[in-house]
Amino acid sequence: MSTGTAGAAMDLLTITDLHKRFGTGAHAVHANNAVSLNIRAGQIVGLLGHNGAGKTTLVNQIVGLTRPTSGSIVLDGIDAVAHPAAARRVTSVQAQANVPITGLTPQRAIELVGRIRGAGARRARIRAARLIEVLDLGRWARTPAQKVSGGIARLTAFAMCAVEPGRLVILDEPTNDVDPVRRRLLWRQIRVLADDGAAVLLVTHNVREAARAVDRLAVLDSGRVIARGAPDELVSSRAHPVVLEVLAHPGAVLEPPPWLGVDRTEGSRTVFGVPAGRETDAVAWVSRLREEGAIERYSLEPTSLEDVYVELTTHADHHHDHDQDAGNKEEQA
Repeated sequence: MSTGTAGAAMDLLTITDLHKRFGTGAHAVHANNAVSLNIRAGQIVGLLGHNGAGKTTLVNQIVGLTRPTSGSIVLDGIDAVAHPAAARRVTSVQAQANVPITGLTPQRAIELVGRIRGAGARRARIRAARLIEVLDLGRWARTPAQKVSGGIARLTAFAMCAVEPGRLVILDEPTNDVDPVRRRLLWRQIRVLADDGAAVLLVTHNVREAARAVDRLAVLDSGRVIARGAPDELVSSRAHPVVLEVLAHPGAVLEPPPWLGVDRTEGSRTVFGVPAGRETDAVAWVSRLREEGAIERYSLEPTSLEDVYVELTTHADHHHDHDQDAGNKEEQA
């Protein structure tokens, strides 16, 4: 996947040993715990984690809304902890909640943000028109914002962020409520931002979309980075290259062969990890179960990033594990 322009070798954002605690003593909550992360210009890095993993707290520290307990954040050469206002000037953010623009049309809102961020009237107008075109927003461009759907409002919020982007662009769940067709258009424009030289931090819990869109990933859980690397590196680091998903009939008892490991069970659905070279054996076993009426259906698929994510975040003792780096141990996300 492309990593953008010649400036891609430069780390634009460097976070080192970041801690954020709320409260004191035994009741303290460690929202971020020894987080280290870097993003280069021209690169899209996904920050992946479920609700409560610490993603929003981390973003709030990057943009100076929350002060770290300890650690450092350097953004485009700026000490973002000491000089949060200066760091904010080189950052564009699409928050998880849409910015209220009641009384404005999408076109007017996008142009206004462009002007606020320093673009001249002509540039802001041209840039807004281009984003409206590539995101297929034309029919709503002059519709009062209070009359557009949630998906159109979300695309408008992205365009407001991208019309005159900062050196760092933070996108928090940018595809929420967006229909599948325009979601693809949106992902193309996210890549354009990186190809034009911005560093993009994509905050999401949508594992499947992240796998296709990002250059590197950092998986955050309980405030810690528990894995990082390129999506294909994280997938290839897993013990089982193939998974077998089985949906059993109610009351059926599955007795898998010893070489077939159970990854997880969710009600009547069981996912098995299939060792390399045993795919044919796995299909033969599950085919017999289907003939006997024990299962309703099954599927055999390559291990996905979603499988890796579920395994990482449900591991019984992952809170005590060291960071699991896929690929170069020296390289951060």
